[in-house]
Amino acid sequence: MTQYIGKPINRVDGLDKVTGKARYAAEFNVPELAYGVVISSAITKGKIVRIDASDALSLEGVLQVFTHENRPKLAWFDLSYKDQDAPPGSPFRPLHDEKIKYSGQPVALVVAETYEVARYAASLIQIEYEEEEHETSLEANKDRARKPKSGLASALKPPPPKPRGDFEEVFNAAPVRTISRYVHSVEHHNPMEMFATTVVYEKKGKLTIYDKTQGAPNSQLYVSQVFNIPFRDVRVISPYVGGAFGSALRPQYQLFLAVLAARELKRSVRVSLTRQQMFTFGHRPATNQTIALGANADGEMTAMYHEAISETSRFEDYTEVVVNWSGMLYPPENVILDYKLVPLDVYTPLDMRAPGGVTGVSALECAVDELAYKLGIDPLEFRLKNYTERDMNEDLPYSSKELRECFRQGAERFGWAKRNPEPRSMRNGSNLIGWGMATGIWDAMQMPARAEAVLMVNGKLRVSSATADIGTGTYTVMTQIAADTLGMPVEDVLFKLGDTELPLAPIQGGSWTVATVGSAVKAVCEDLGKTLFKLAKKLPGSPFSKVDYQDVVFLDKSIQLKADSALRVSLQDVVDSNGGRAVRETSTSLPNMLQQRKYARSVHSAVFAEVQIDEELGTVKVTRLVSAIAGGRIINPKTARSQIIGGMVWGISKALEEESVMDHQVGRFMNHSLAEYHVAVNADIHELDVVFVEEDDTIVNPLGAKGLGEIGIVGVPAAISNAVFHATGKRIRELPITLDKLL
Repeated sequence: MTQYIGKPINRVDGLDKVTGKARYAAEFNVPELAYGVVISSAITKGKIVRIDASDALSLEGVLQVFTHENRPKLAWFDLSYKDQDAPPGSPFRPLHDEKIKYSGQPVALVVAETYEVARYAASLIQIEYEEEEHETSLEANKDRARKPKSGLASALKPPPPKPRGDFEEVFNAAPVRTISRYVHSVEHHNPMEMFATTVVYEKKGKLTIYDKTQGAPNSQLYVSQVFNIPFRDVRVISPYVGGAFGSALRPQYQLFLAVLAARELKRSVRVSLTRQQMFTFGHRPATNQTIALGANADGEMTAMYHEAISETSRFEDYTEVVVNWSGMLYPPENVILDYKLVPLDVYTPLDMRAPGGVTGVSALECAVDELAYKLGIDPLEFRLKNYTERDMNEDLPYSSKELRECFRQGAERFGWAKRNPEPRSMRNGSNLIGWGMATGIWDAMQMPARAEAVLMVNGKLRVSSATADIGTGTYTVMTQIAADTLGMPVEDVLFKLGDTELPLAPIQGGSWTVATVGSAVKAVCEDLGKTLFKLAKKLPGSPFSKVDYQDVVFLDKSIQLKADSALRVSLQDVVDSNGGRAVRETSTSLPNMLQQRKYARSVHSAVFAEVQIDEELGTVKVTRLVSAIAGGRIINPKTARSQIIGGMVWGISKALEEESVMDHQVGRFMNHSLAEYHVAVNADIHELDVVFVEEDDTIVNPLGAKGLGEIGIVGVPAAISNAVFHATGKRIRELPITLDKLL
């Protein structure tokens, strides 16, 4: 019987967060803590000729200035610097040598008794550079785009499938065709919590590290390998993360610098980055896309070409799945999908909420809208006409796909039937009104994970796994799953995460945490239940002495006979019978690959947008958004809605505001602050509506749940872009859509 799964319970960690009890990486204070300040490179490419730290070192309270000249010997091979999310190539090594690879690269670390002294000392260090010519513009260098280096294919980021059919012949013969080019600029993750690491130096060189990370085991792996420290001597703790959105999937350089300083000085050290330095590592890469679509006069799509050219660093080949979505959403038999990279003098890009998905789908869904208009078919009708129940790339059926129902319920909630199809036909006074829609898709993946469940002597349940909660509600959802499985109130369940001393879990990303860790929590609680049942059978006068496990149910803190709830044994009595010891189990959850490999597994959405545009000023206001989501079983509608709303807000931000502006003459991002890097704020947000479409899926994982972290954003920018066209008659193919592009 389900008591909590599917119920909108409040966040179990909410009180700690609003009262300040929750502590983040830069808030763990220890005696004699030293502070490090990072000095960033003033050039984009070249080398350091001279570093003079004498003035800084003469200051009272300055402990050391670390540079490439005095760093200790560390791991030699690239493999030692790779983390769980590292792309192929040679990972960046802070303070490795005199070479400068990108603007803002860390070139020195000043460590002092106080942060204020360290910051002032950093201003006294003199550095001379020898500059070299750099290349940072994707647009200027796209002619030298190349295929990603061989061996990059993986289960998580598969390369585009081979061409099928004869695109050129069919496209050229198609009576209705479109060819469009789409551009989007670099974007940066800007979570409220900036990156920080507090390293507590303990006896015999053991380290306890409080790090901002989406995977404590990933940071532990990195530190252990780079510094040649046994795993048992490195503990990483990250109970709370103040937003990350992919930026904390890989260990960032403050972790390396803090550990280096702590080991060399043999004392505890904290290194925190500034908001400006948050722009000196991974970002969503700039991407140019070309999409050509052909259709017959009846509106059947017959040919598709989708090419993406994206940037990467000189030292790693970062790839995204940008074009594959086209072959997953639409059924043409004549298709070419292509993806290329341009190495530039920038830091390696990094996964950012719906990496590749929101990039590729934004362009695709605008191109589909454009073709629908050219055919004179309603955009929603056109998508239904070209609907497919199969992933055409892999020629596999979907494990579940309630996208038709998303279209129906979303359109009904939005009032799509009242839309006048003619551009510039709808007005509100001096404002043009536009209605647009788009489809969204994202993977529904499950990874291996472990979890531990302990029924403690006080009768309460403690469940743990070394996963992360980056604000998504992981604490709450795992508590619900555990409470439901063992029939306990959520108040009696404690879920622990973010600690390498807990059972291993993968990094939190890809919208797979509920499916992955949730399945492990369910499995371990079921295993614990079987152990408790065996103990209950041994109790004197047990009502279960001749009963099988499948005949009982866990409910109301007890084991009950399904046929007669009066026959029960309390869980407290069971643990009391265990000689004063807690009862524990540790279990591993693995994807059922034999079953899952027969299906494509995805989450889908239909997004409907309304915009108002001041015709004279070109300002765009998103007045309404409706997102209909087919996300499998919804564990907690309240936290799930929060995830989708967050994605919708970011979709508005991506469509209309977010852009990291680089001055290519100096190779540096110029708007590296929240004052100038514009994100959506309260004044930009109006009516947001979320519809969860019922979807039953027994294939994706034991819970039937699909990830929701990414699907909330994927279709939003295209829906807004299409609404802008409907309002103005102007097709803007470059994001963000700023007023200068409309005027």
